Amino acid sequence: MSQQVDTIWHGGMVVTMNKQFDLFPEGALAISGDSIVAVGPAAEILEAYTAPEMIDFNGMVLTPGLVNAHTHIPMTLFRGLNDDLRLDVWLGYLMPLEREFVTPEFVKLGARVACAEMIRSGITSFADMYYFEESIAEETAEIGMRALLGQTVLVFPAPDADTYEDALVLCRRFIERWNDHPLIQPAVAPHAWYTGTPEMNRACADLARAFDVPLHTHVSETALEVENSREQNRMRVVPWIDSHGILHTKLLAAHCVHLDQSEMFMLKEAGAGVAHCPSSNLKLASGIAAVGEMLDLGLQVGVGTDGPASNNDLDMFEEVRLAALLAKTKSNDPTVLPAREAFRVATIGGAEAMHMGDVTGSLEPGKRADIAVMELDGIHNQPQFNNNPDAIYSRLIYAAKSTDVRHVVCNGRWLMRDRQLLTVDENGAKADAAVVAARIDAFVLERESSPYNKMVFLAGLTR
Repeated sequence: MSQQVDTIWHGGMVVTMNKQFDLFPEGALAISGDSIVAVGPAAEILEAYTAPEMIDFNGMVLTPGLVNAHTHIPMTLFRGLNDDLRLDVWLGYLMPLEREFVTPEFVKLGARVACAEMIRSGITSFADMYYFEESIAEETAEIGMRALLGQTVLVFPAPDADTYEDALVLCRRFIERWNDHPLIQPAVAPHAWYTGTPEMNRACADLARAFDVPLHTHVSETALEVENSREQNRMRVVPWIDSHGILHTKLLAAHCVHLDQSEMFMLKEAGAGVAHCPSSNLKLASGIAAVGEMLDLGLQVGVGTDGPASNNDLDMFEEVRLAALLAKTKSNDPTVLPAREAFRVATIGGAEAMHMGDVTGSLEPGKRADIAVMELDGIHNQPQFNNNPDAIYSRLIYAAKSTDVRHVVCNGRWLMRDRQLLTVDENGAKADAAVVAARIDAFVLERESSPYNKMVFLAGLTR
């Protein structure tokens, strides 16, 4: 007797990204509520299950929703400001703007713009680190995306907290309210070792362990950061943060461009995840992370876009293609990070790096219904060869574009159908972002109008 489910998706190729990398050229998914009940050949699923809603995806490709393992989504509203600068100089210009403009309303709008862009790129899950993270959670949950959201903790005044103690209180309240939410995983997010103190980092690690939530931080992003750590702390970055308990948490370490092998091994032994951000690292001339070496050691690696103010987009197809190409260049070996492995780090690899692999990242029974549906019939993906069973991964990594995404579902809810966004007012978000951009323009023009104004805005000087 057939089992009743809510929906059966059938007819397309199903790319599962499970441990066996199962592919079903004529596949099907049985879905009930927010979860996947069964995955397999269409004939078997249609025989074993019935549903009031049957959807035919003939000619399309069904994949797990992509996972953006590191970003700062409200920074869509700073996209294109102060480009082509060194990281430390860029931060020096940007942080005064954040103190001036970042409010709960600002981050909600930035999140709205970012979620629209990410959904169009087939992303269903992301890891964020910013200010007023509770407001970002409200917006993200309403839109219907899945996210690990880290409340930023800094030793100096931030838009939402004057001291790191205040930031820790905010973070604790955020965790208490949102822990166990079906879409939102709260996290503790000390920005980096150089924007904190040992006492602050220990407090962040203690808070993360107390609530058993992830800790999200930047690690070894630039050579200058590593050099400063060696001079100030007499050790490299990973041993330094380990001495303050950071590695004894569910760590998500962003960037990790300048690690030596011993540090990679320390992160692997700690069960940490790494978020590789190739576009941002190239644009800021931070370097190329040794992703191939990390994967060989068994580290959980995902791919992140970083913030849209330093990338400048949230396009995961562009990001993972670049990740695959750079891994080959870094190792001088074209076999490193092949297409199948590249798609793995963009899906289940990213989910595992975010400590959410039991929930999302692959199409398997018991996982949430987080799905992207692609049309790969565009001229840029022609012709198509089928003599190699892994050819689909080559199409997805080296030829597919975000514009090939036709449908997106997260937690069983349609976010985009036939390329129409269903949970975000895209035109309204664009119009509201233009108003904010005009205000920022006026502020920057006033700041740059005289050396005195610039000192006041950058350094907080009084007359």
